[in-house]
Amino acid sequence: MSMTTHDLQANPRFSSVRWLAVAALAGVLASGCSNGKAKDKDAADEETAAVPVETQPLKRAEMIAVYSGTAPIEAHEEAQVVAKVGGEVRQIYVEEGDAVKAGQILARLDGDRLRLELAQTDANLKKLERDYKRTLDLSERGLLSKSSAENLKYDLDALRAGYDRAKLELGYTEIRAPITGVVSARNIKVGNTIMPNDPTFTVTDLDPLIAYVHVPEKEFRKIAPGQAAEVVVDALGGDRFVGNIERISPTVDPQTGTFRARVEVADQSRRLKPGMFARVNIVYERRQAALQLPRAAIVDADGEQSVYVVAGGKAQQRMIRTGLTNNGWIEVLDGLEGNERVVTVGQAGLKSGTPVKIVDDKPQPAAALAAEKSKAK
Repeated sequence: MSMTTHDLQANPRFSSVRWLAVAALAGVLASGCSNGKAKDKDAADEETAAVPVETQPLKRAEMIAVYSGTAPIEAHEEAQVVAKVGGEVRQIYVEEGDAVKAGQILARLDGDRLRLELAQTDANLKKLERDYKRTLDLSERGLLSKSSAENLKYDLDALRAGYDRAKLELGYTEIRAPITGVVSARNIKVGNTIMPNDPTFTVTDLDPLIAYVHVPEKEFRKIAPGQAAEVVVDALGGDRFVGNIERISPTVDPQTGTFRARVEVADQSRRLKPGMFARVNIVYERRQAALQLPRAAIVDADGEQSVYVVAGGKAQQRMIRTGLTNNGWIEVLDGLEGNERVVTVGQAGLKSGTPVKIVDDKPQPAAALAAEKSKAK
């Protein structure tokens, strides 16, 4: 028996089946749409989960350890020349800035009185020598006692000493340089009458110049004679001069807790002047081809140091051991091979396995680019 459309619609059983089919079809469609949206959302979440970071390659270069201190520049030797006898200044042979040698005449005094005294002593000495010879001859022939000749001998020796002294004082009228150096001060003028011990010149030895650096006692084992030093003088526009440690004080000052290192610096240009203030950099250790990374890449936690490197688009934490530090770069002793790129910006929120996106990369050195090209081939 056939059923009409009206009958089917009127049948409650058929109505239930129809609505179940419609619901199932709607569920399938909804499920398909939901799965597509979920996949898109997961992909978007994965994309946004990558942390933007900046990286930088490691480098190999010379690494030096430097201790820096400050000290005034001093002369190696300096002598104040004083008059040994009095008199009037007759001639001056040098001026400030002139180079002089030890023993060179700087000025001359009149010396008239001393020349007369020397001539008088010389005459008395010659007379006494003749008297002594005559007395000695008479004593040998028994005409005079031996004591007479001996007494005259003592007088003769005393007069000879007086003659030598007068000759020496006459020589002091020529004022001479006691050391080799440069005339740094002239205190007399022609016509001045000076007295013994009056200052006349100052002679300064500028080769080499000296800087005494006071170093904390904790650095005692690092600093040694022969180490190189760099002297920087701001008054000369930051010009740098090469020096070296000539000697180390064997004692430590208990009041300051420092010891003294004597740095010698040669300056043939004569631009350095005693009294200038200088910064002294002492190189106490030097390592060739040291593996180095920028200080900004290091993460300190619980007394340990680590860095993050990027491998396969993800961050990897590496524990490292460091050595010398110089100009913002730190030596790596252990933990890295040298071909890694370390994260320098953005590592604060990283952990091993975190996806990263490298932005604003620093250019790789030529050696690293060549290595990458060879791997690609």
